[in-house]
Amino acid sequence: MDHKSDQAFRKTDLKGRWMENTYGGALSFLRRPYSRDLENVAVAVTGIPFDASVTYRPGCRLGPRAIRAASVQLAELKAFPFGFDPFETLPVVDYGDCLLDPHHAATVPRDIEAHAAEIIGAGTKLLSLGGDHFVAYPLLRAHAAKHGPVALIQFDAHCDTWADDGVGLDHGTMFARAAAEGIIDVSRSTQIGLRTHNDSDCGFEILTAPWVHRNGIDAALEVICARAGEAPVYISFDVDGLDPAFAPGTGTPVAGGLASWQALELIRGLGSLDLVGMDVVEVSPPYDHAEITAIAAATVAHDWLCLLAEKEGAVRAPVGRL
Repeated sequence: MDHKSDQAFRKTDLKGRWMENTYGGALSFLRRPYSRDLENVAVAVTGIPFDASVTYRPGCRLGPRAIRAASVQLAELKAFPFGFDPFETLPVVDYGDCLLDPHHAATVPRDIEAHAAEIIGAGTKLLSLGGDHFVAYPLLRAHAAKHGPVALIQFDAHCDTWADDGVGLDHGTMFARAAAEGIIDVSRSTQIGLRTHNDSDCGFEILTAPWVHRNGIDAALEVICARAGEAPVYISFDVDGLDPAFAPGTGTPVAGGLASWQALELIRGLGSLDLVGMDVVEVSPPYDHAEITAIAAATVAHDWLCLLAEKEGAVRAPVGRL
């Protein structure tokens, strides 16, 4: 009998998967094989372990490791509510982490952008696990170099568009910089879950958390999808967009946020858009409880991959009333 395990480094084919003990084996995101060979790879998952631009609690440099660990159960069964194994149709690898030198801050955005550009330049989509939210800025630069200005769909408690000096590393200002540089098309972009104040909307459509609570998922999706239209869409998911009840393990928690189910329903409703890239950021394991923040982050990333699998021909086979 061939006792298979450790597919993270033993698996040689890109599609499919085999069963492993959820509590054992080498960790990769969703048990995908580690590889830097991007031939025939649809999506590469990479970690960006950086948190030197936080404004409150640190620790999200440990986020990629925690999200990988939290993904083990999602690799065990067919995806819910999709009813398929996304990797039967979608070839995905775990590319490992971006190597950074946090002691030379000026090199960090350059190195993240170059890391992302190498993957995107190979014709492979990129799913990035942060790290603090500043990492979205160099990731957006790399995506815009490939696709032109992108529509940003941002899940967040904060606008991250406060005044920017164009130089510093700050996870609360980088989208103002990205808008000023024209790498995001704010006329196509939507911020979801906000519950902190900025005197300017900077041109974004803003669906605050109370608005989503009052108006519901379908109304939010109608706004988001109509605004994005046919533009290339980049999703940036800050876990503090979730209420601290669902995501305590983050650096700047704010009461009154989205529930996990709301965020997942919103992600699952974006499949008609031209999805070109995604990051999931701000998971800080030292502040997490029972891995619930990391589990939410892993599920959001997993469901984005399922949307891409549908585009590759996977067919939903839901069970029960949805």
